[in-house]
Amino acid sequence: MTKKTLRAAVVGVGYLGQFHAEKLAAAPGVELAAVVDADPARAKNIAAKHGCRALTDPGALAGEVDLVSIAVPTEHHHAAALPFLEAGVHVLVEKPIATTLAEADALIAAARKSRALLAVGHLQRFNPAFRALAAAFAKPLFIDCERLSGFKQRGIDVDVVLDLMIHDLDLALSLVGSEVAQVSACGFQVLTDSIDIANVRIEFADGCVANLSASRVSQQPVRKLRVFQHDRYASADLQAGKLRIARRDAKQGGIVEDASAYDDRDELRAEIANFVDAVRGGRPPLVAGEDGRRALALALEVGRLVRVRLERFRAVRA
Repeated sequence: MTKKTLRAAVVGVGYLGQFHAEKLAAAPGVELAAVVDADPARAKNIAAKHGCRALTDPGALAGEVDLVSIAVPTEHHHAAALPFLEAGVHVLVEKPIATTLAEADALIAAARKSRALLAVGHLQRFNPAFRALAAAFAKPLFIDCERLSGFKQRGIDVDVVLDLMIHDLDLALSLVGSEVAQVSACGFQVLTDSIDIANVRIEFADGCVANLSASRVSQQPVRKLRVFQHDRYASADLQAGKLRIARRDAKQGGIVEDASAYDDRDELRAEIANFVDAVRGGRPPLVAGEDGRRALALALEVGRLVRVRLERFRAVRA
């Protein structure tokens, strides 16, 4: 375990990266040494807020940092993260881990070889309502997820599966802990040339079934998660940080309900803290590279199935 001050940097300080810089600058035992961005003005602006260096070339950080957050567009995750992992620098890369499984595998292999930690920014794993739900369910039978968002130009470099649904794919995979047996999916293009709405049904080898819906062209943001197992049911509003669990109580001969609200929450702060603690303790982060790869593999399959169905749909309507 190391007690030294950890030197950190953020590569990509756009909308999300600026928050990574903020959390790292405030993290105990961490010195935010630099921020890196292709836009010099943006790098200087964020650097000035935290009293650190502003860079446009990540290569200038060689030998100067212990850990980095990668928050560049998804298509650049692999290129941005790989040199750091090869140099033994610990990396937290935003979700999805990469654009292809080959890129994800290269990152994981580099981390193993250099013994650097590779964490993936699946933020909803750090939602306290989800953490409480996960602790209360050992063998889910059915999972229902709904994630809706208004349209934003930010994030349309990937489809809605990789942008939004991948959050819930990761949550379902972490809850079930079983191999995926069968996947069926549909989706449609609405405001972009990519998939804007998607629905998937996942059957797991242990019998659990998950139904997930995602949209980035909705009026109101929604992040609902419902989980059922033999003796209990949970409903979580991940947007509001609320959780309700109803369970059968044999002693009382009825149903007992517990409701919790998590008003004081900061998922990104918790994610950064977990990453820093993992680096200090030399232990795996909550969401490791392998977890990110599993979510990516399932998301890519969902996207493939949606596109196949879209082609059939177009052929019928032609």
